[in-house]
Amino acid sequence: MIPVGVPVLRHPHTPGRNNVALSTSSRRSRYGRSALGGPVQGWLYAAPTAIFVIALFVIPLLLVLQMSGSDWPLLRGNKGLNFPENFVDAATHRLFWDSVQFTVLYTVITTVLLIGLGLGLALLVQESTAWKGFLRTAFLLPSALGLASASLLFYVLYSPIAGPFSNLMESWGITFLGSPEGALWSTVFLIVWRFAGFYMLLLLVGLQGIPEDIYEAARIDGGSRWQIFRDITVPLLRPTFALTTVMCVTGSLLAFDQFYILTKGGPDNSTMTVVQLIYNIAFQGQNSLGIAAALSVIVLLALVIINVVQLRAFRRPEES
Repeated sequence: MIPVGVPVLRHPHTPGRNNVALSTSSRRSRYGRSALGGPVQGWLYAAPTAIFVIALFVIPLLLVLQMSGSDWPLLRGNKGLNFPENFVDAATHRLFWDSVQFTVLYTVITTVLLIGLGLGLALLVQESTAWKGFLRTAFLLPSALGLASASLLFYVLYSPIAGPFSNLMESWGITFLGSPEGALWSTVFLIVWRFAGFYMLLLLVGLQGIPEDIYEAARIDGGSRWQIFRDITVPLLRPTFALTTVMCVTGSLLAFDQFYILTKGGPDNSTMTVVQLIYNIAFQGQNSLGIAAALSVIVLLALVIINVVQLRAFRRPEES
């Protein structure tokens, strides 16, 4: 009988020690196998995404680059290299600079309105109490409608024949799409109605990511609403502003659906965007896929440069 309090010494080869050693060795072998299989498993996980990117981005991009340097009629296929003739023809097209000017104007107007209105709606939703859920849903509801469907809806609304405002338009002698200025602002109104809720949601997420403690400290220090907004909200929303600006500018520079449905580039080619010009060169008139591809490459390079400049402009001072 062993007295109480006397330690029991186990033999080094007792079953308890053997079980611990076996479990430790099994864990080591298991971890070792997973470590060896880690790179392989990583490549297997990344393979579907890599295949998707190569098939739907890299290969079409290489094809566009090939077409941009080739004589490639729509119905006759590749007729051989003609670089840089396609780029010269694209830059000297009679509608090229007019379409660039209009696209830039449209981009500036929509970017300012969408981000400004989106921020205002986000602040309204954040500050509201009883109506927060209703306001958020109401502002987001137009985003559930596709852009093409929304364009068709507004085309009927703007119609001087079948639209609900046709009698009013006839009596007042006004038209929504009959003049260059009317067509521009009518399309801008459609885009703001369709996308304001989406940008409101992005900016609302950014606002909710700002710690409340910062606002409390500013209020204790006697900061006014305007000072808090200027010195706290706007600087801390810099990453969100960068995201929304890049998305808005890119989407506006690539505008096609709304103008193709509402105006077809008219009246008198006054609302012709760059992307619509690419479509017209490829499938209407010249039927030249080579010139259209060259213009697409020019637009791609411009987008890359513009987005790089935007991201550098929104970079925080400590990141510079």
